[in-house]
Amino acid sequence: MEKILVFGAGGFIGTYLVDRLLESGYEVVASDNNDICSEYYDSIGVDYVKLDITSQEEFRKVSNRQYSAIVNLAAMQPANVSEKNYSSVDYIRINVLGTLNILNFCIQNGVKRFVLISTDKAVNPTNIMGASKRLCEMVIQTMDAISKSGSFDKLPLVHAHKEIGFAEMDEADILPEAAEHARIAHNKSRTEFVAVRFGNVLGSNGSVIPLFKKQIENGGPVTVTHPEIIRYFMTIPEAVSLVLQAGVNAHGGEIFVLDMGAPVKIDTLARNLIKLSGFKPDVDIKIVYTGLREGEKLYEEKLMAEEGLQKTENDLIHIAHPINLDTDHFLSSLVELANASYYNSDNIVEIVEGIVPTFHPVGKNGQSDKAIKSKKYKEVAAGIV
Repeated sequence: MEKILVFGAGGFIGTYLVDRLLESGYEVVASDNNDICSEYYDSIGVDYVKLDITSQEEFRKVSNRQYSAIVNLAAMQPANVSEKNYSSVDYIRINVLGTLNILNFCIQNGVKRFVLISTDKAVNPTNIMGASKRLCEMVIQTMDAISKSGSFDKLPLVHAHKEIGFAEMDEADILPEAAEHARIAHNKSRTEFVAVRFGNVLGSNGSVIPLFKKQIENGGPVTVTHPEIIRYFMTIPEAVSLVLQAGVNAHGGEIFVLDMGAPVKIDTLARNLIKLSGFKPDVDIKIVYTGLREGEKLYEEKLMAEEGLQKTENDLIHIAHPINLDTDHFLSSLVELANASYYNSDNIVEIVEGIVPTFHPVGKNGQSDKAIKSKKYKEVAAGIV
């Protein structure tokens, strides 16, 4: 029986994915950085491992098993920011370097396939969260190229994050050892690295639906950042089903783009929920526009213009053409970013701008209202349901 390791298994999407994998006959190991879902997984007979993906030492907890595939849903999302004082450094540590730790684990342990769950916010990002996910996609393509070529001496050397502080790895001792493990594993099975990109998922931890429902139950007001903001949505079963199909059809290096259907205006969504709850918008339940958050966009895009789209057998799954990267330059920049993040540099955003050419951060008030008049906004808004 094939064994699959799922990081970020503590959320709604993660738990549903694990259930689907079990139904399909796979043995699953679930992991997250807390114990919230440990009782649930114990109740259904699934091994649960509490693990911090930013710590390389933590991976010893799962290194005694052989996995055919690893799926990573673990990421810091915008919803977390309002609850905790996260910084740009944290986005890089968790989203980028945490993912990089998993990728190194895959190569060194002969994992056949790795699937990263990305987001449409990685397309032309305007905040550090979206930029960090775009960085993850770039890392995926780079690591797949390394895996295909067997050039493991290019594996990036970064700092090991420990709870008691930061310790520099000795290049003379650590890198050759890691490269040798990777070569041995590569002889058994080459890892195929892919990413799956989609938008907002209804009912997930970061969804606005639970927030709106709670606000309605409390008598309002319902808060919307901007009257013209629009987003793509799909349900958890739809997202998981397409992720599984994309994972099966992967050959390595692809960024799969899921068809999210028509976009939805968040203001309309809020008003419809109020009506479905038996109230009248702006009469019984007020709607308050709070203003765009820092780096928030009025609309999301499915892909960058230079990526194009390649069709697959499934009409709802497309492949974005990979963008050429200078592997050596990218990896050296990644090491610089890792060092800066572990030493809490104030220049994280500027460093990321230098690595991700499509990253254009905007101010504290989010995307300008001028975006409403842009050709791209009108193109996206034309499909609103």
